[in-house]
Amino acid sequence: MSSEYREEDETQFTYIEGTGKGPRNWGKINPHWEACGKGQMQSPIDVLDRRVEVFPNLGKLRRDYQAAPAAVKNRGHDITVIWKGDAGKITINDTDYQLQQCHWHSPSEHTFNGSRHDLELHLVHYSSQGGIAVVAIVYKFGRPDRFLSKLLRHVNHVNHREREIGIVNPGDIKFGSRKYFRYIGSLTVPPCTEGVIWTIVVKVRTVSREQVRALRDAVHDGYEANARPTQLSTGIPMYVYTPRPNGGST
Repeated sequence: MSSEYREEDETQFTYIEGTGKGPRNWGKINPHWEACGKGQMQSPIDVLDRRVEVFPNLGKLRRDYQAAPAAVKNRGHDITVIWKGDAGKITINDTDYQLQQCHWHSPSEHTFNGSRHDLELHLVHYSSQGGIAVVAIVYKFGRPDRFLSKLLRHVNHVNHREREIGIVNPGDIKFGSRKYFRYIGSLTVPPCTEGVIWTIVVKVRTVSREQVRALRDAVHDGYEANARPTQLSTGIPMYVYTPRPNGGST
C-alpha cells in the first residue's frame, strides 16, 4: 500500500471541533498534513447540479474485480477491509489502479446540493506509479446492504490488529448505475494528499440503520460520526458521465 495512505496514529486527529484535533486543525497537527489546511483541491466537496458538466467522453468505468483473501481492521477512525491478494482493478485513462482497501464514513462525506446521505463507502485504488483513485458509493436508510451483511459478524469483533476474514469478493459491492461524477480532489483523512481521482456513483443505494449503527459502535469515542466537513471547491471542475441511450453494457 502506498505510504501516502498509511493510517496515522488515531489519537492524533478526531472529527470533533473544539478538541484541538478536529478537522479545522488537521493541517496544523503534523507538518506532513499541511495539505489538510492549505490545499486547494481538498475533498469532500458538495456536488452541485449547476456546476456539473456532462462529459460523455469520460467513458464507462472499467471494473475488473476478483475475489481475494482479506482482513478487517478497526483503524480507530473507521472500519476497513484490506485485501491481501490481488482483488482486481479499475482502469481510468488507460491506467490501471489496483484495489487495496475499502472503508465507510457516516454520514456521507460528499454532499449533494447541501444534503448528506447516511453512509458513504470508499474503494481505494493505487496505480503502480503511486496515483490514487477512489470510488465512492452513497447510501440512504432502507433495505440492508448485502456486502455489509456478510461482513458485520467480523466487524463486531474487530480490533486494531488485522483480523483475517477469508476470501472477500469486491464484486459483491453493487454500484447499481453506470452514471458517475468525476473530479480531482484529495484524501479525506490526514495527510489529505491531493491529486486523487474521485469517481462518485450517481445512484444512491440503501443500508439499514442497524448496519450503520454497527459500524459506528465498532469505532472509538469521537469517531462515530466520521465525515470530514465539505471543503471549498471553487474552480474544481465536476463532470458527470451518462451512458449514451443507444447501448453499451453495464
